[in-house]
Amino acid sequence: MITLVNLRAYRRFFVVAYHFLPLLVSYARDRRRFLLFGRSRRVDSQTRIERANTLLESLLTLGPTFIKLGQLLSTRPDVLPTEYVDVLSKLQDEVPPAPWAEARVVLEDEVGPVEEYFDDFDTDAISGASLGQVYTAEVDGREVAVKVRRPDIEELVEADLRVIRWSLPILLRFIGQARAFSLENLADEFDRTIRQEMNYDREARMLAEIRSNFEGDDAVVIPAVLDSHSGPRVLTMEYIEGTKINDVAELDELGIDRHQLAVNLQEAYLQMMLEDGVFHADPHPGNLAVRPDGTIVFYDFGMSGRVDEFIQNKIIEFYVAVANQDIDGILDALIEMGTLSPEADRATMGNVMELAIEDARGEDIETYRVQQIVEQVEDTIYEFPLRLPSNLALVLRVATVVEGVCVTLDPEFDFITVATDYLSEQGYREESIKRYAGEASDQLQQSVLSSVRVPPKLERTLDRIDRDDFYVRADIEDGNDVFALLAKRLVYGMMVAAGAFSTAFLYATTEVEAAAVAAVLSLGVAFALFRTFRKRKGTRVTPQFTRHEMRQRRGGD
Repeated sequence: MITLVNLRAYRRFFVVAYHFLPLLVSYARDRRRFLLFGRSRRVDSQTRIERANTLLESLLTLGPTFIKLGQLLSTRPDVLPTEYVDVLSKLQDEVPPAPWAEARVVLEDEVGPVEEYFDDFDTDAISGASLGQVYTAEVDGREVAVKVRRPDIEELVEADLRVIRWSLPILLRFIGQARAFSLENLADEFDRTIRQEMNYDREARMLAEIRSNFEGDDAVVIPAVLDSHSGPRVLTMEYIEGTKINDVAELDELGIDRHQLAVNLQEAYLQMMLEDGVFHADPHPGNLAVRPDGTIVFYDFGMSGRVDEFIQNKIIEFYVAVANQDIDGILDALIEMGTLSPEADRATMGNVMELAIEDARGEDIETYRVQQIVEQVEDTIYEFPLRLPSNLALVLRVATVVEGVCVTLDPEFDFITVATDYLSEQGYREESIKRYAGEASDQLQQSVLSSVRVPPKLERTLDRIDRDDFYVRADIEDGNDVFALLAKRLVYGMMVAAGAFSTAFLYATTEVEAAAVAAVLSLGVAFALFRTFRKRKGTRVTPQFTRHEMRQRRGGD
């Protein structure tokens, strides 16, 4: 089996390389115009869109695994530019279902004969996805949904995952350090999530746990699992019909309050992430429905995740800081979570966060402020210093998609206000205030003690200076390698001087050929010296700080 998978992976590697090689060559030429030498090229927005469409076509051609990868990439602005994210967000996990005869083999291997275990079974799938397909049936008089894993998908996914792993070192050569960090985490996350999504036993467990957490909640309904008709490749659950959550016209006809619906959805996810620690991680409109009484129905728990206590606490601190508009608190929370690089320019990032909060609250933002901050970012950092650790990537994906669904329901939806109200109702803001008060008290006590201890220490230090017994040791941090650069220039300069003297001496005393060799070597060293004086140019990234203003800016370009 391993040999067959390897052979399939080798074949797939060449197929994948064939599709992605033109894009990789383009990226390489962006860094060096002539691949091995030359200046970098500046890529405009239209070029990125064209490349993103090429990438989209390649992902669709390569099949199920790469469709799932494209969906994950569409939620990772830390890996791809905004234009790619916008194009890949159109990628839907909808592919033609496998023939019933093949799906029946999987179903009966896991559960048993269809006629024996089901009162009725509709062999026309109601949905087809890259990893599985769903049918409707009846068991003991009640309607159920039967999710069957796509036949032979395991071997294809295993081969494709190996191809992705083999390709990763090549891809890392074409991107900057910050995005390399996120890309490696993305590969780990994708490997883990796609394996989890194929394991229907795990999905059943997660579904049951989340369902128990919402027991008694009138705003949310989650289907129950039929364990007797389920297995690692088949999941049978009760079938609950509803209106697709983004079908605004139908919701209006039913007389449903769309603002309250958005609030309920946001609060459900806040509960899952901040209190329960386990959450439904695929909240796109196809997996969310609304019953006539306004309750929200969750489908498909194949993508679900857990949040550990540390991350929960940091997310709470982040939301509390956002609610209080505490910019330093926001930056501290992001750094502690590993999302923001500690070396990031705090003043610049503070301006970015202020702008993001104003945009999220729906406040009017002057275009010149956006342009000022973009220029500031471009002048102070080479790459946007935001990154996504693997334990946070799924959380961010969920938060982003949920916000989009809420805005579809209510264009004026203010998720910060909803989060603030939720934190206040649960007592998180009060706890935060008490904690900050305690910390302030401790700092005040330390300041008083320091004011008592400092004068004697200062007097002893002055006595040592007076006795000429005072030494200072300094460790110089050279993060930009300034000293190394100066040393390199000094060595090159000495070599050029020596080369010039040698050339002149050889020309005057020996044959011209020897002088020519010395001259060529001297010119090579001189060119190397010249390059050390060229201004370093980094990758300049224009982040999307606001949904509206930055889109206007791109359109204006």
